[in-house]
Amino acid sequence: MADPQNQNNTDTPKGQADAQTGILGRLKQPPKCSMLRMIVVGVFGGIFIWGGLNIGMEYTNRSEFCISCHEMTIPYEELKKTVHYKNRSGAAAQCADCHVASSKTPTDYMFKSFQKLMAARDVIGHIKGTVDTPEKFEAYRLTMAQRVWDRMKERDSKECRNCHDFKYMDPDKQKDRSVVKHEGAVEDGKTCIECHKGIAHKPVHHLLEENQSAAKTEG
Repeated sequence: MADPQNQNNTDTPKGQADAQTGILGRLKQPPKCSMLRMIVVGVFGGIFIWGGLNIGMEYTNRSEFCISCHEMTIPYEELKKTVHYKNRSGAAAQCADCHVASSKTPTDYMFKSFQKLMAARDVIGHIKGTVDTPEKFEAYRLTMAQRVWDRMKERDSKECRNCHDFKYMDPDKQKDRSVVKHEGAVEDGKTCIECHKGIAHKPVHHLLEENQSAAKTEG
């Protein structure tokens, strides 16, 4: 007759082995529906995350959001006095059209996202009070403007070309001087911002030209 105590001792390791075998078996052979479940979760998760990012980006692209920082009301009031804000055709440009603009190429979405990350600098400036008064804003105006000009030049003024393009211009409806300038820009490979600084905000490009002339004189 078998000893019950010995039988229990024998069964215990066997039970553990069966359990371990079952776990390993499930790992090696996952349920058939698990892969489908992962795909479904991944697809819906991706849609949720991508949709959330786009909603957040478009919400923060509104001019109302931009001017919620009172510092930005200064350039916004300047924009409202220009033809880019109100004109006979009704084609108005808002803050994001020039400062977070992108073209129709997929790679520009990455640039758009990068610009949003860089906007964190504006938040820091708001907290620190870097340009929280008209006087401080004027002191930094040329620095901020030059930063935008340089970025637009590097991107071949895509922000401008989203609405304006040489190939769609009608020379018959332009002034003779404009026609000559645009033809020269095409031939020389110039980009919009090289000639059209200060068209949406207070012009300060003359200060840049003065600084450059002074630097050449000192050199």
